[in-house]
Amino acid sequence: MSTPRQDGLHMPAEWAEHAGCWMAWPINKTVWGARLDAARDAYTEVAKAIAEFEPVTMIVAPEHTASASMRCGKGCSMLTLTHDDSWTRDTGPTFVVDAAGNVAGVDWRFNAWGEKYPNYRHDAALAKRLLDQLGMRRYAPRLVMEGGALHVDGEGTVLVTEQCLLNPNRNPRLDRAAIEKHLLDYLGAEKVIWLAGGLEDDETDGHVDNVACFVRPGVVLALTAAQGDGNHPMLKENLTRLRAASDARGRSLEVIEVAQPAKRVREADGRRLPVSYVNFYLANGAVIAPLFDDSADGAAITILKDAFPDRALRPIDALDIVFGGGGIHCITQQQPAGPPLPPV
Repeated sequence: MSTPRQDGLHMPAEWAEHAGCWMAWPINKTVWGARLDAARDAYTEVAKAIAEFEPVTMIVAPEHTASASMRCGKGCSMLTLTHDDSWTRDTGPTFVVDAAGNVAGVDWRFNAWGEKYPNYRHDAALAKRLLDQLGMRRYAPRLVMEGGALHVDGEGTVLVTEQCLLNPNRNPRLDRAAIEKHLLDYLGAEKVIWLAGGLEDDETDGHVDNVACFVRPGVVLALTAAQGDGNHPMLKENLTRLRAASDARGRSLEVIEVAQPAKRVREADGRRLPVSYVNFYLANGAVIAPLFDDSADGAAITILKDAFPDRALRPIDALDIVFGGGGIHCITQQQPAGPPLPPV
């Protein structure tokens, strides 16, 4: 089968117009434990905030459809599909578009972030089932990958981390060059910028969406940490690489720094939560931004407002989401505007 690049498709930037947003209702008690209901409240707040600006569809198991619909309200439609949990950035398709604006989907292989959870059969099949539901062309690379492990500028440049993509728990038979080729072929891109890694105790093994993202072509928002913090060495190396890099168009990157939350919030077992202000969602005309009841919240919100001056800003308390292992960006997946490209 051909690749998106061969067929003239590419992944658009997240600030391109959306048809809507995909989410999935939290259900995994192994992940959420006693925090499951709090997680559902937080997901509801995110869904309602996004629904002010674009349609939201919540993937929900049959037994939860009625309760999820009542909580989320009229702005959020329900799609009944069996699933294992609620991280559509990683389990849903990565959408790509052609020059005419037709939309297709990339169905990466999903192995629960390196087999960290034993029961992921339904989530591994979710992208295909969703694309079938949409009547949309599906591209299926032989690559274990998650949507939160990559970020694009829509003009040919991809951000990733070595810590995640080169981890042997994903694609042990592929070297860096082979992984990079898959990314370029299936994202329709021209250049990969490899950052060092992600945050301490991040069970995704360093997803880039916690540490760096494009805010517009040639401009990257990057997380920083104070000297002496456990995240400082990795984040400092990321900054060094970003400042030395150029994008696919040959532009040197402008780097906007945002400090991580000041408090080192921890799980009961001592693991540090991967809290990050970079982990936000761009809706049509808005930024759905995370807050952490932290002294650094105000400065981060100011930076996001300055980075996106033409967008409304909707801050959401994201701590109850992060306790499950991810953030606002991790629980959302944008679908670009445009008609579906039919299957071949």
